Amino acid sequence: MKFTNSLIKGKLIKRYKRFFIDVEVNNKVITAHCPNTGSMLGLLDKGNEVWISRADDPKRKLKFTLEMIKVNQKIVGVNTHRANRIVEHALKNKLLKEFSSIKKIKSEFKYSGDTRFDFLCDNKLIEVKNVTLNRNNDIAEFPDAVTSRGTKHLKKLTESLSKGYKPHVLFLVQIQNISKFRIAKDIDSDYYNNFIEADKKGVKFIAYRCKLNSKEIVIEKKILIEHD
Repeated sequence: MKFTNSLIKGKLIKRYKRFFIDVEVNNKVITAHCPNTGSMLGLLDKGNEVWISRADDPKRKLKFTLEMIKVNQKIVGVNTHRANRIVEHALKNKLLKEFSSIKKIKSEFKYSGDTRFDFLCDNKLIEVKNVTLNRNNDIAEFPDAVTSRGTKHLKKLTESLSKGYKPHVLFLVQIQNISKFRIAKDIDSDYYNNFIEADKKGVKFIAYRCKLNSKEIVIEKKILIEHD
């Protein structure tokens, strides 16, 4: 997935009210939209390098959007709205071996009255989880906060097995140079327990790392999922 324009580099000042972030660019303070409503654990230290994009839409109140943050020499993609576009690009270009033979891609598939999944590819359901947490060198983790919505998705994906679907959770690791992934059991034990149960019953879990720079974010390689 290529950015429309090259990103603008700056330094993080602060995030506030969840959706706003102040960035210093060329000695000026710019207020940008923060599209990631999660905790962004470990990412928000003052002075961190950040990259923002500019939108030319005259209807937008904030012209800039936070895209990436550099932490511990690793660039992290934090715009959760980009995740599905990155995966859709990979699906269409046959970059994911698990889905290389699919013929149809349907996004925002309505599974039931209160549940949508990100993609239906033939009979394969895909729920995408954007991963930005890195507390231990080369290991990425999810979630970075308690996620009741994520737990609900695991239960619905497990249920879908009895209806003939082949459910998958794709952990999209938008962190440079990561080699492993694991569930953050200490942050959300309920999600972890449902992950173990879903895995036993046949839900497929896969993790892919991205390559990130100021011009594009693309899926780079599959990485190992650690189980306790």
